[in-house]
Amino acid sequence: MRHLKKGRRLGRNSAHRTSMFRNMAASLIEHERIVTTIQKAKELRPIIEKMITMAKKGTLHARRVLMARMGTTAKIEFLNKQGEKIGNSPIRKLCDELAIRYKDRPGGYTRIMKLHTRRLGDAGETAIIELLKEGETKVILNERKAAPAPLADAPAPAAPVETPTASAETPANPS
Repeated sequence: MRHLKKGRRLGRNSAHRTSMFRNMAASLIEHERIVTTIQKAKELRPIIEKMITMAKKGTLHARRVLMARMGTTAKIEFLNKQGEKIGNSPIRKLCDELAIRYKDRPGGYTRIMKLHTRRLGDAGETAIIELLKEGETKVILNERKAAPAPLADAPAPAAPVETPTASAETPANPS
């Protein structure tokens, strides 16, 4: 029994799981949207949200903590297909761009959308995890449709007719 053990194992040992989530976090920061399984997306969400909250502090200590949590993936530079440098490290993007984007937001920086397609090979359920854009909300509410106005030709409903009760017509003591 796994009482009080949080998190999914995902069929990996702890070192592999840590490495996988570091790489997924770096990819999510770089592309701002990745496709993965639902279970991995649900496990990645608290990791990336805690990282963004830490980056919002904007201190040197916060950057160093993020570098420690990202491990060697913090030193990755983004390259295009020709091998040219196109971006900064995930830590730099996290602290310089994403922290500014979410500075007024108290939390909820990611969205998970389930896909109806199954993954080829093992038919795993897939989902998209993405970072929200500035000013975007997690749930887009449908505007309620206003009830149609009553027609002018329709008759008004009749008022209820009061009927006298039996106790009011007859005296309580007939003798």
